[in-house]
Amino acid sequence: MITYAIAFIIALLVAYFTTPLVKLLAFKIGAVDLPDQRKVHKQPMARLGGLAIYFGFIVAVFFTMQPNNQVLGICFGGTIIVLVGIVDDLRGMDAKVKLFLQIFAACVLLAFDLKIEWISNPFGQGMFYLPFWLAAPVTVLWVIGCVNTVNLIDGLDGLAAGISFIAAVSISLMAMEANYATAAILTVALAGSALGFLQHNFNPAKIFMGDTGSMFLGFTLASVSIVGSIKSLAAVAIIVPILALGVPIFDTLFAIVRRYKSGNPIFAPDKGHLHHRLLQRGLSVKQAVLAMYGISIVLGGVAVLMMKYARSFALVAIAVLFTLIMFGAKWLGIFDHNDKRGKK
Repeated sequence: MITYAIAFIIALLVAYFTTPLVKLLAFKIGAVDLPDQRKVHKQPMARLGGLAIYFGFIVAVFFTMQPNNQVLGICFGGTIIVLVGIVDDLRGMDAKVKLFLQIFAACVLLAFDLKIEWISNPFGQGMFYLPFWLAAPVTVLWVIGCVNTVNLIDGLDGLAAGISFIAAVSISLMAMEANYATAAILTVALAGSALGFLQHNFNPAKIFMGDTGSMFLGFTLASVSIVGSIKSLAAVAIIVPILALGVPIFDTLFAIVRRYKSGNPIFAPDKGHLHHRLLQRGLSVKQAVLAMYGISIVLGGVAVLMMKYARSFALVAIAVLFTLIMFGAKWLGIFDHNDKRGKK
């Protein structure tokens, strides 16, 4: 437990104290987010805040553990993602090029023998083994999905950092329960760096994490959950990390359905995301963010409880959660391209 505490504190302090330096760098090199009709902020904001998150994570990991092959794979892949994010935050990047580089970063994990090989049967006993020809694409899709879902939810001050912190804490608790120290240290370090940055990013934000931060958080959360799924039989159910990342994942799936129904391109931006709908309902930015924190805590809590109780509890909990999520999404108008209830 002492090692976990040290990793968390180091990551938090490094991220907290390097964020102001990153802010100065961002303004100096022109990595600035300008306001527009889709964005909530009204003045230019520095990006690249994800660099502070990255520094906090890397320093904490290499200070508190002797990295094995898979940890090095996560660090190398995460570094590639950060470099992609820096370029995108600085001057923009074609979506196809960015996707290709994300896939390349995910393939780095495969080169370091980090892949989803075993998936537990959620409806009974036993596990399913995935041969490499199937494990490789499943792993890449999982990583790319997490990278882009966290990126997509980065729409309000402190939202992506806070939800990533909650998800990292949830996964770390599951890793500790499964007695797998490597995954626990990685997620504790990520939680600390996200929380350290959050001090500067919560409303009113002084800096944004940019794609540098959101993609790195998504990549690392996805990668660490794969580490746990390989080494611990208790953590192999893919539904567990999905629940821990439930808010951005469901928001992304709802966005795809909404855009398909309206005839718009699936990747076209809109103002129908959960945080947009909460704002349209009259919530302030802080209230909307805190509401989404609450949802994320509930989902993460259920994921942790699934580790302790019988499979029947897990299935009932998932069914109840899915029903509530669908009801809430319908009530908020998440599936409607335009809010028929009127906009704020």
